[in-house]
Amino acid sequence: MPATNRQSMSSDEQDLESMVSALDWAGIEAELDAYGVGLTGRMLDAEACAALRGLYGEPARFRSRIVMERHGFGRGEYQYFAHPLPGPIADLRPLIYARLAPIANRWNETLGIAQRYPASLDAFLALCHAAGQQRPTPLLLKYEAGDYNCLHQDLYGDLFFPFQMVILLSQPGRDFTGGEFTLVGQRPRMQSRPEVVPLAQGEAAIFAVQHRPVAGTRGSYRVNLRHGVSRIRSGERFTAGLIFHDAR
Repeated sequence: MPATNRQSMSSDEQDLESMVSALDWAGIEAELDAYGVGLTGRMLDAEACAALRGLYGEPARFRSRIVMERHGFGRGEYQYFAHPLPGPIADLRPLIYARLAPIANRWNETLGIAQRYPASLDAFLALCHAAGQQRPTPLLLKYEAGDYNCLHQDLYGDLFFPFQMVILLSQPGRDFTGGEFTLVGQRPRMQSRPEVVPLAQGEAAIFAVQHRPVAGTRGSYRVNLRHGVSRIRSGERFTAGLIFHDAR
C-alpha cells in the first residue's frame, strides 16, 4: 500500500497526538537505554481497548491468522491487520515512530551500524516497500488459560525498525491472571537477564526488537534481546502490537 500524507486530522487524532506529546519521552528513552523497554502509562481507555478487542472476531479486518502451536511459537493465536489499519492503530503508529526514530539513529551510531531512519513513518515504509516488504505488520494477539508466547524477535525482512510497541487491551486480575510480558537480554559471556514488565489495561510497553547498546570498558557492545509472554493462568488476554516495519 503506498504511503499517504494526511491533509487534516479528526478530533480523535488530535487527542492522540496531544497524548503522545505529553508522554514522558525522556523517561521512556532512559528506560530503553538502561533496560531495552520503557512504559508509557495509560494510552487507551477501557472503551477503546474493548473496541480493538472486538475486532478479533471480524476476519475481514485481517490479512492472516497464526495459531502459534502449529509453528512451535508457543500457544495462543494472533492476526495481522489488513489495510486499512483501524484507528487508533493507524493514528498511533506514525506518532510513536516519529518519537523513536531519533533514538534508533543514536543507537545505530553508537553501535557503528550504517542504517539511519527517516523522520516520518511514511518515508520509512517507502523504503520497506522498495525492499519488497509490503505487508502490514500491526496485529492483535489472543491468549487463553495455558497459552504463552516463546521468546522471539519480530524482524520480518532485511529492513526492520529497532523498536516496537505492545498495548495491553485486557484488565489484569479481572480478565486474566498470569501472562506477564517478558524481555530477556543475552549478554556476551554472561548469563541472560530477564525483565518482567507489568502492564495495566491501556498501557503500552515500547521495547527493542533485536538488541540495545551497552557501554563497556572497551566501548559499546550489543546485548541481544528477545521477548515473550509467560503462561496465562486464567481468563483471556488480548494485546495489540505495533510493529513499524512492513513484512516481506
